[in-house]
Amino acid sequence: MNRAEFVTVGVARLRTLMVNVYFVESSAGWVLIDAGLPGTASAIRTAAAELFGTGTHPQAIVLTHGHFDHVGALRTLIDEWRVPVYVHPLELPYVTGVSKYPPPDPIVGGGVLALLSSAYPRGPYDFGARVNVLPENGRVPGLPAWRWLHTPGHTAGHVSLFRESDRVLIAGDAVVTTRQESLRSVLTQRVEVWRPPAYYTQDWTAARSSVESLAMLEPEFLATGHGTPMRGQPMRDALHHLALHFDAARPQHGRYVHQPVIADAHGIVRVPPRPPIPVSWRIGALAIGAASLAVLRQIRRSES
Repeated sequence: MNRAEFVTVGVARLRTLMVNVYFVESSAGWVLIDAGLPGTASAIRTAAAELFGTGTHPQAIVLTHGHFDHVGALRTLIDEWRVPVYVHPLELPYVTGVSKYPPPDPIVGGGVLALLSSAYPRGPYDFGARVNVLPENGRVPGLPAWRWLHTPGHTAGHVSLFRESDRVLIAGDAVVTTRQESLRSVLTQRVEVWRPPAYYTQDWTAARSSVESLAMLEPEFLATGHGTPMRGQPMRDALHHLALHFDAARPQHGRYVHQPVIADAHGIVRVPPRPPIPVSWRIGALAIGAASLAVLRQIRRSES
């Protein structure tokens, strides 16, 4: 497990194996953005103590979305810290026990981590009465200098956070800076402004609109759920290129490529039918998946 470090003014990052969590300072204290993979609560607590002092706890926890790799340590943290959790209203059913997330789409993305996605948990998760809806006015509780933006596509209620004073953007998985489907890219943290992780993205048209809206912000600093933070004009150029050519980066085939998941405030309304998967593909995916899981376990042991 890596150590937390400040990556820009008032924003620290901790990478928990393959996903980032962020610690954001304000005049009132600090706020945790996302809650990492299962089993990372101790690492998050340790990072918070190193950054802000022993016994510290955040003013709140804000979730960009509720996928398993962003809420894995949430139960342990809220039981200890007893702080409120905030999500977009369309994300609420997936973190209050009402609805599972849609099934992943393992045939998109072309990488090992995409193939493994059928084994990833998809809830439903129930974090109880501490879950709250983000304010309608875009205010971020505990972070008066920030505002939240609805950036759907990867999930229906996905949000990003923006500090306008210095154009710092925390984009969650609306856009990432490594090809998250690729085990090689994840292991090497190869830097590239890239579309949201394909295997979990449920509405590609909405995802394109979200990337376009983030590019229009002209961020100076980009922090994402997966990959290494980036800054400056080369990052902005790459973000605009992705927005302009999003359909070229979008998968051509897959369960949600041409028909999105329909969801509302109660969860899933309609899921497109799963396309047929050849038997040969399934056998190959199982073999690759088993080998990759062994590698990931070894990496996790070496980083812990």
